Amino acid sequence: MGNANNIAAWRERIFSSLLAVVLVVGAISTVAIIPFLVQHAMWPVALADTLALVWMFAIWRLRRLSYTVRVLNFLAVVYVLAIVLMLSVGSASLSYLLGPPLIAAILLNLRSAMIATGLGVAALIVAGATGHIALNMPGMGDEPLKASLVAAINYSTVSSMLSLACSMLLKGLSRSLGELELTSAAVARLNDMVIIATAGDSPKAVQPIIFANDAFLRRTGYQRDDIVGRDMHALRGPETDHAIVARIYEAMATNQPCQAELTIYTRAGEAFWVEVEVMPFAREGVTATHWVLVGRDITERRAAAEAIHRLAYYDVLTGLPNRRLLMERLGTMLAAGPAGQGLGAVLYLDIDNFKNVNDARGHATGDVLLEHAAARLHHALNPDDMVARIGGDEFVILLENLGADPAIAARTALATANLVRNALALPLELEGQPFRIGASIGVALTSRDGVSAHDLLREADTAMYHAKAGGRDGVMLFECAMLVDAQRRLALERELAVALDNGELAMHFQLQVDHQATPVGAELLMRWRRADGSMVRPDHFIPVAEASSLIIPLGHWVLREACAAWHALDEIGRALPLSINVSPVQFRQPDFVEKVQAILAETGAPASQLIFEVTEGLLIEDIDQTLARMHQLTALGIRFSVDDFGTGYSNLAYLKKMPLYELKIDKSFMQEAPQDHNSTAIVQSILSMAGHLGLRVVAEGIETEAQAAYLAQQGGACMQGFLYHRPMPLALLIEQLGQRPQAPAAAMQA
Repeated sequence: MGNANNIAAWRERIFSSLLAVVLVVGAISTVAIIPFLVQHAMWPVALADTLALVWMFAIWRLRRLSYTVRVLNFLAVVYVLAIVLMLSVGSASLSYLLGPPLIAAILLNLRSAMIATGLGVAALIVAGATGHIALNMPGMGDEPLKASLVAAINYSTVSSMLSLACSMLLKGLSRSLGELELTSAAVARLNDMVIIATAGDSPKAVQPIIFANDAFLRRTGYQRDDIVGRDMHALRGPETDHAIVARIYEAMATNQPCQAELTIYTRAGEAFWVEVEVMPFAREGVTATHWVLVGRDITERRAAAEAIHRLAYYDVLTGLPNRRLLMERLGTMLAAGPAGQGLGAVLYLDIDNFKNVNDARGHATGDVLLEHAAARLHHALNPDDMVARIGGDEFVILLENLGADPAIAARTALATANLVRNALALPLELEGQPFRIGASIGVALTSRDGVSAHDLLREADTAMYHAKAGGRDGVMLFECAMLVDAQRRLALERELAVALDNGELAMHFQLQVDHQATPVGAELLMRWRRADGSMVRPDHFIPVAEASSLIIPLGHWVLREACAAWHALDEIGRALPLSINVSPVQFRQPDFVEKVQAILAETGAPASQLIFEVTEGLLIEDIDQTLARMHQLTALGIRFSVDDFGTGYSNLAYLKKMPLYELKIDKSFMQEAPQDHNSTAIVQSILSMAGHLGLRVVAEGIETEAQAAYLAQQGGACMQGFLYHRPMPLALLIEQLGQRPQAPAAAMQA
């Protein structure tokens, strides 16, 4: 039905145009020919032309009449005029009879054309047979009827052929219009946006849009009348990539389709992403005359891809690049090599004491601190430098183009590291409290051939830990010796992990005596003898254990060994209070108290016979939690001793609040006593303070009679050292104690 309506509308437009042309041309020709007709007394023709013109004008004016009625009247005018001319002028005007069939075939249908042809045939036969026209057929001068029939046959043949051709042409046009209508309806209702534009010969040429489907109108906010006829440039904006547009033009210039993703703009000026397929419409060998653009809105997809990209390559909290992007950039820099670009450097930065901020003020405050640190790092660096957060409180800065001279590159990298450290140290207020960000920074240069990105990062990390070991808030340049030390520690850690299972670790015992050399306690000291018989010094493997998680299972094993040793000594009547060293790492474990309770219950050892030796560093970090945990353990019966007292920082105000039992004077003070006045003064101060606080004192490192005599004069502190006893296995200790006279019970339980 749709294409029928289209053909009918097309016929009406043709008829209106034809009628207007006929009126204009007819009026001009009538005015021009009437004087000639009057001069030659051809009144019938003049009258017929005039009446035909008036009739045509009436048909043109009477638009309220139906289309068919108007066309039939038009055909009648042409038919009558053809008859009049044929009768008045003769056979020279017979061509007028072809007009009605052709017009009927175009404006009505084939049937009407055949009827018009029949009327023409009838008129021709009648006029010829009656002698009103002379057909002048050769050999038929005396037979007008026969001549009329021959003329009629020729006329009908030509008229039918022309009418049939017009009818077939219209049927083909009808089918094409129907297919075009279906295609147009389908394209108009596609979810994809479709526009068709006239192709320009250059990117700056005008390219008017001639079609836009509904999906395009909905997404862009245009009305069809607003966009049709406008230039394609209207869809571009500041964010449209000109390089992509140029690539599209290059493809169009060669009649090649292309695909692209670019930003276009709505009527309101909103930018959005489209994935567009551009197809040129052109005949073979001819430059494209039109573009067909099919686009899909991919704004959400691009946003999701961008979000995925940010999650993959950027830190969520600070917005800085993450480890993955850093390693890619570092790998690219190393692959390019120093030629033409100079050396580069990696700065590995760790915020000092960040855990204290999290523990004391919560992770939310710690996050705010990290955001401030990230912002300061970003602003302190050049635009070409890169700063990344690779986890926790660790940042890495990547410097490039430091020159070809390693010495100059090192000085520049160290200067940048100090600049960064000073920028971080600027005053900062967190939750209304002043705060200073300190950082330890390790620096590694890309000066060695064959170094990988992971190697360079490890070297900078190693240098950073040396900066921390040197007192924190400092900068350290990597040296190869550091890597050797780090590899040694790593190897030691791997060996230590299996040493306990292999029976390579053992506890040795060193007696503590009073001023009469009577044993009053013993300290457990860990020893490590490898399977090959070589010994590993405690000051080598204990720091390695504390730097890893190994110190926790080792601490549990030491406590069990102490409980078992006490039972062994008790069986021979030589039970002594036993002191064990407790690592701060182990002490701060959330389940430390529960583990101690479980081991005591498992072994049955009395808690009152155990002394936990802790360092001064434990007493000043997270003091509230430390005090609470110490009181829990004291309630079980365990006593506390401050090991190496005087070598660290002791807040005496906290010291008096703690449930302490004992202070141990570090051997560094006893080595030069009593000869050195400064060491003697420190020892006297510790003894005096302990006396006022009611604490027992054990002096470590007693190796001479002079040291022992001096302590006896100062009040009889307990002593521990090679003068009295060297560390030894439990079996040897039991053997030696068996050779000693039994000490008073009070001394043994002190």
